[in-house]
Amino acid sequence: MAIGATLHTFTVQLADVDRGVYEELSLRVARHPSETDAFMMTRVLAHCLEYEEGIAFSDGIAATDEPAVSLRDLTGRLLAWIEVGAPDAARLHRGSSAADRTVVYTHRDPEKVAALWAGKRIHRADQVLLHSFEPGFVEAAAALVERRNEMTLSVTERRVYLDLNGTTLTSAIETRTAQ
Repeated sequence: MAIGATLHTFTVQLADVDRGVYEELSLRVARHPSETDAFMMTRVLAHCLEYEEGIAFSDGIAATDEPAVSLRDLTGRLLAWIEVGAPDAARLHRGSSAADRTVVYTHRDPEKVAALWAGKRIHRADQVLLHSFEPGFVEAAAALVERRNEMTLSVTERRVYLDLNGTTLTSAIETRTAQ
């Protein structure tokens, strides 16, 4: 954990009907002082929405050569490079070259994020997925975050139903390619 980072814990009941994933997760998330609450909440959502055995958070903002979240198999091979926010094209190119699958979860306007990549070199850009939420969803969820959090996350037909510390929010998940 980085010096000055704030540790948040999330006890998550995950029911991803779309993928057939039903788990209880216990997440410890270190939020670096320069990381916004919305960015941290997007990292948590990305971790849950991509959950499989072998998923892990990186060391955070200090880990410049790693994605925000990664998925590795038992041999350590990188299966998924999972970015958060608005990564530059060079990071996506590196991630897409290194992993079988590259995805981005953003709390920002997806049109503006995709515009950053227009005309730039990204390996397999047509396979890099950009997932976004309805405007205000992540910010509303981030405002509910405490040091210790109880969270229920259900996903059905690409719609997220989030109960965070007793407040319920919902959003569609929009998906497009980086190209």
